[in-house]
Amino acid sequence: MRVPNVDLFDPRTIMDSDFSPGETSGPGSVDSDFGFAFNDSNFSDRVLRIEIMPDLPETKAGGDGCSSIADWARNRKRRREDIKKENGADVIGQREEQTLNCNMPDTEDGVTYENQDEEVVAMIEESPTDVGLTSNQIGNDATPSNDSSWNMDCSSVLRVKTIHISSPILAAKSPFFYKLFSNGMRESEQRHVTLRIHASEETALMDLLSFMYSNTLSTTIPTALLDVLMAADKFEVASCMRYCSRLLRNLPMTCESALLYLDLPSSVLLAEAVQPLTDAAKQFLADRYKDVTKFQEEVLNLPLAGIEAVFSSDDLQVASEDAVYDFVLKWARTHHPKLEERRDVLATRLGRLIRFPYMTCRKLKKVLTCNDFDPELASKVVLEALFFKAETPYRQRALAAEEGNAPYRRFVERAYKYRPVKVVEFEMPRQQCVVYLDLKREECAHLFPAGRVYSQAFHLGGQGFFLSAHCNMDQQSSFHCFGLFLGMQEKGSVTFAVDYEFAARSKPAEDYVSKYKGNYTFTGGKAVGYRNLFGIPWTAFMADDSIYFINGILHLRAELTIRQ
Repeated sequence: MRVPNVDLFDPRTIMDSDFSPGETSGPGSVDSDFGFAFNDSNFSDRVLRIEIMPDLPETKAGGDGCSSIADWARNRKRRREDIKKENGADVIGQREEQTLNCNMPDTEDGVTYENQDEEVVAMIEESPTDVGLTSNQIGNDATPSNDSSWNMDCSSVLRVKTIHISSPILAAKSPFFYKLFSNGMRESEQRHVTLRIHASEETALMDLLSFMYSNTLSTTIPTALLDVLMAADKFEVASCMRYCSRLLRNLPMTCESALLYLDLPSSVLLAEAVQPLTDAAKQFLADRYKDVTKFQEEVLNLPLAGIEAVFSSDDLQVASEDAVYDFVLKWARTHHPKLEERRDVLATRLGRLIRFPYMTCRKLKKVLTCNDFDPELASKVVLEALFFKAETPYRQRALAAEEGNAPYRRFVERAYKYRPVKVVEFEMPRQQCVVYLDLKREECAHLFPAGRVYSQAFHLGGQGFFLSAHCNMDQQSSFHCFGLFLGMQEKGSVTFAVDYEFAARSKPAEDYVSKYKGNYTFTGGKAVGYRNLFGIPWTAFMADDSIYFINGILHLRAELTIRQ
């Protein structure tokens, strides 16, 4: 039965969640199981000749030679580096390279493809002057090239495998084969097609070809699945990439596997079919290192992809955004000791992880003088942060909402251990500051029965202060209530005389109403305040009809003035 409007190359409905990855069909499936036709001459119109070439030195045979994900990663990394050295050219530029054909004694009527780990190259075996075609050039005019960096020594073929293939089946699953069999050029008319691969790729290629017929894989070993995923990327089999991605996603995730998935070649990482896997890897790392303070050394040793996954999270548990800034800067200095490299990675990758609008003004001043940042970039991010701080709360929430599902959300507030505050400072006629602290209803609810939440530090007269909101027992009436306290950070013999006033917005006028006034001579580490700021029990304070929550927000204000 013909199914209309089906994506020829990526029938995603076969991966619907209503049947298991091992099934070849199910509700919503549009692909039939042609496994019976694989390598059967009765159902094939072409012959695929696979030439197996020796691996590069120290390269193990795919997943079979690797006992763990870590072995696989080291093997692949070493192999990519060796290929770069052997070719003497940047891998990125190889997509434009072409190769001269190599005459094989029994391929007069065939088309040869050469696969050197990162690219598939086609060659017409008709005369020594014919030039090759890359997979990106099939269907386009090719120009000769004298660069022989892609050539393999034809005498070094280890063995040859012959497979009977059906061009319609392969073309339906792969744009590469579709272009090859339908571009009208001579190679599209050949019956014999030759692929040249390394020995370590043999198993993965055979699994891939089998999948293109049956829509399933027999292996569930992570290293083998990664090899098939890489092969599927080379031959543009999106449905197999999606299948491998799903199987890997369903396996237990570890730090090493998560980092490996984020370190796959860029062509694989950018594939839509692999996005769910990379998203799961990022979420795993973000969850594991949510509390950065507990894993500082581990996080400091993470590669760049891991740092991006951790510090992109909204749920990161840090004292403040100032702490994020300090840690990111420390990581950059550790991994990029050269200033030019450090500035580049901060400008292109790391800087966007820092949510400058939630940093304190005191720290923003340091950004402007920090040599690690390009001065122009530093000015830009600080100016943007100050403009955000000057916006109304409604406008701030709107800016955060506009970012939606953006990967880097500079206007979205994290789950800071110390709550951000807005501070207005005055020097004349007396040194004074007005501090605004907003708490969500959920944050207040989590304080019961004996919790507390602290504000970020703010400064007056060169001294650091903070606010702390508590749920505590009223000593006279023995019920829980909401308290607010003012503390001084610095410990030691310093004394500081301050007049202070606490206020809160309340309905119906929604203006700030003074709740408590006092004065206190601070010494380092001391705090002063009121245990029952509103003079009511906790239940009344948190009630649905409470006059102190306006659109789910408790608005607090503290005014501090240095006593003359």
